[in-house]
Amino acid sequence: MTRAATLLGRLDRAGRLIENILLVALLGGMMLLSVGQIVAREIFESGLFWSGEVVRLMVLWLAMIGAVAACREDRHIRVDAISHMLSDRAVGIARMLVDTFAAAVCGVLAWHAWRYLQLEIEFAETVLGDVPAWAAHAVVPVAFALLSYRFAVAVLGQGMRLYLGDEGLES
Repeated sequence: MTRAATLLGRLDRAGRLIENILLVALLGGMMLLSVGQIVAREIFESGLFWSGEVVRLMVLWLAMIGAVAACREDRHIRVDAISHMLSDRAVGIARMLVDTFAAAVCGVLAWHAWRYLQLEIEFAETVLGDVPAWAAHAVVPVAFALLSYRFAVAVLGQGMRLYLGDEGLES
């Protein structure tokens, strides 16, 4: 194995670990905060006024990081109505076309989310009182950029499988 392949493998494992830790922490935090809010309201007749906004932001982060993790594992939603009627080669070509389109769409969404983030910075938008909104929403352009990257890598991988065959990738 080359140094580049070893480095890419390590970066991939580190990325997986970070994504998984963030997903578990966000889901656990959302559950604790939501249950805590219910208990505070029902038992103590009080609550945390900021908990609703925090949970909404956590849902945003969980959805975006979850989408990146699903794409990483090739477990995202995929409409697959005709693949059982096509040859393996035709399925590979169709998948390359679809993933190319998905990479382009995610790239455009990342670009426009970045532009929106710049507006939030310019207008000094805030959430949770005085937290800059751009910090809370920064996950959106980053996640779409990662999704675009992952789809592009999938296209390259599928192209190599079609060109070299599965045996050519093993060597």
